[in-house]
Amino acid sequence: MDSNDGTPSSENQADPAVDPVRTRVDAVLGRLPAGLQRWLGWLLDRQLGRMLLRAVAGLGRIEVFDRSMTVAAQFFTSVLPVLILIATLGSNSDRFADAIEMPEQTRQVLEGVVDSGGGAAFGIVGAVFVLVSATSLSRALARAFAAIWGVPRPPTRLSSAWRWLAVVLVFALSLVLVRAAGEPLGSLPPRELWPRVVSFAWDVAVAAFIPWALLAGAVRARMLMPGALLFALLMITVRPATQAWLPVALEASADRYGSIGVAFTYLTWLYVAAFCFLTTALVGQVVATDPGLLGRRVRGN
Repeated sequence: MDSNDGTPSSENQADPAVDPVRTRVDAVLGRLPAGLQRWLGWLLDRQLGRMLLRAVAGLGRIEVFDRSMTVAAQFFTSVLPVLILIATLGSNSDRFADAIEMPEQTRQVLEGVVDSGGGAAFGIVGAVFVLVSATSLSRALARAFAAIWGVPRPPTRLSSAWRWLAVVLVFALSLVLVRAAGEPLGSLPPRELWPRVVSFAWDVAVAAFIPWALLAGAVRARMLMPGALLFALLMITVRPATQAWLPVALEASADRYGSIGVAFTYLTWLYVAAFCFLTTALVGQVVATDPGLLGRRVRGN
């Protein structure tokens, strides 16, 4: 259980004296040559080695590869329909298509839907169904973050629906708003800096807000900041690589395999993003709950 101040209890924090992971590692170290055994033992006794060990064990505990694929698939079937709904209701598909680097032939299909009055085709019932179905992503993420922090998943109540919907809308709008907010700043010197500052700030806000909202405040916001900062720092590298690779991969997939190829390419991209999101959240949890100086500073002890 959690403490009243929103800090995960000591059951989830490292205690080298009783840590079962360290016990298993020590058993493995006992089979290594004496020199290597001493060096690895010295490293693992330090804060960095201890956190690295806990992070690796935590990634195995939450089954990060399986959860990343689940989140990626849920994102594909939840957020993209919401974006299409927003595009059709707004009768403007260009910004949405640009945000996800949509290839030309797929873009033409979307433009045909918008031009033919796709918003009316959705209707009120259809729009509600799309939004309700999209909350499956929020529930999948809630399970993942509950596993990361070792806290009970908030009970499923109608009063919690706003949290699920808010998370979906934040994800959907972030794909468009970050680009829209960065474009006016792109003309200010240095030209490459300000759009990245906007992206970094947004990534921090999103990576902190989503677990806070889905866990209903069970974990304090300051405890979530290490993971949010790590995610934003990682995306500084991942986002430019994605912008260089994704358009080419989408065009090649569309030419070779049509729409199914585009879908699989998007899923690959989403899997990488989900893996980065969950991994940095887990590492952030390790940092925030570590008994060392850094962990105590994060917790405000």
